[in-house]
Amino acid sequence: MKSILVSLVLLVAFTNLFSQENQGLKVGDKAPKFKTIADDGSTWDVKDYLGKKNIVVYFYPAAMTGGCTKQACACRDFKSDIESADAVVVGVSGDNVAGLKLFKLAHDLNFALLSDESGEIAKKFGVPTRDGGTITKEINGQSFDLVRGVSASRWTFVIDKNGKVVYKNDKVSATQDTEEVLSFIKNN
Repeated sequence: MKSILVSLVLLVAFTNLFSQENQGLKVGDKAPKFKTIADDGSTWDVKDYLGKKNIVVYFYPAAMTGGCTKQACACRDFKSDIESADAVVVGVSGDNVAGLKLFKLAHDLNFALLSDESGEIAKKFGVPTRDGGTITKEINGQSFDLVRGVSASRWTFVIDKNGKVVYKNDKVSATQDTEEVLSFIKNN
């Protein structure tokens, strides 16, 4: 009986731990510190923006795919609105830097795309990942292999100037995400 009770307690504790990890960051949590390589080869560090700007961090599965392209192009098209809301936007995926550079070039993207090949940043935010892969895309008449280490789920966060998560969406619509984030920032 005692061993059954101990097993039950351990099972409940493990289940609670597992479900908390899968929920990721919550609104009100302190945002994790992170830095990584951007599409232009520079190091992008969240510390450079804390205290200065609201930071929109959106995770997306793969560069140059349908939904991800729509989401990125919406961020491009609303960049001046995002900036006027005293915010900066960054897209984070498991794509390597070369793939991000091609994605930015192909769609004239005007904001930083960050490489998270290992999924380490996604993990800090609690964003689920799965295996990456390679897709071949044609850009300006040439074929390119775009390689990603992991594929992150499509989640969006807003970090305020004080470094707190003030917005989280883990059920993102690629086509509506930017407008929803802008509405939130402008009304809060």
